[in-house]
Amino acid sequence: MSIVINTPNSNIGRPLVEQLLKAGKQVTVISRTPEKVADLVKRGAKVVQGSIDEQATLDAALAGAEALFWLSPPAIRPDFHDWAKANGQRAAERVKAHGVKRVVLLSSVGAQSGAGTGPVSAMKSIEEAFQAAAPHVVSLRAGFFMENLLRDVQGLAKAGALFSANPETKAFPMVATADIAAKAAEFLLEPSWTGHRYVGVHGPRDLTYPEVASILTQVLGQPVKYLQVGLEDLRKGMTGAGMPAFAADTFVEMYGAILDGRMDPAEPRSKETTTPTTLAEFASTVLKPVVERARAS
Repeated sequence: MSIVINTPNSNIGRPLVEQLLKAGKQVTVISRTPEKVADLVKRGAKVVQGSIDEQATLDAALAGAEALFWLSPPAIRPDFHDWAKANGQRAAERVKAHGVKRVVLLSSVGAQSGAGTGPVSAMKSIEEAFQAAAPHVVSLRAGFFMENLLRDVQGLAKAGALFSANPETKAFPMVATADIAAKAAEFLLEPSWTGHRYVGVHGPRDLTYPEVASILTQVLGQPVKYLQVGLEDLRKGMTGAGMPAFAADTFVEMYGAILDGRMDPAEPRSKETTTPTTLAEFASTVLKPVVERARAS
């Protein structure tokens, strides 16, 4: 019986597959382009070619499976909310049809708030769909990805600045995607947990944006300042950088939810939710080389 991963080339899916294969698990991955996972196949993974929004693909992958890891890909499309929700519900239906007992779902802080949280809006209904379909479901409600700072590379390289709508005093959980993959692997490799659970994935500690700027100042070897901007200025900045208006709208909605507290974690920080990779470690290994290349360009 295999563990199915629906996003084997994502920042979370790929390290998760690698950890499961290293542990000797049978792994099935879904990919539209099998050549992108050829290295995983060489290491023992089975690939089902197709799209996650096709029932036939899901049936081929889930037949005889013991567990599913599901991540809703962050597609840039006007109907993202409805698309992600429909995909999650379809996958949950096929999980039930094939008798898959365990699901580990990537969710998000703020998922408990449902609609009105931008790209997070679909997650509550997806959580509920899987809980209705399988007896054992873990929803990993992850914090702000450290990798999201890669969107700020030009601002860091050219202006030494971070821009966001977050108040300077508001601390939020930041987590490396590698740690989210490791947390997912914990649940997929340890089948003793039961029932439906919400588990926060919060990084080492909550950070304010001025604290982020201070850490980046040290790691990048250049002054970094944090500049809080209004939601409309944020929208203009995103569209001015080439983001489609519909995408800017959904991110502005999310930042509005951050401002009024609807994106705050529902799960308190604990030993279980705290993960090891610090922002300084992430910045030195991942962010700094990208910023240095942007400075030189």
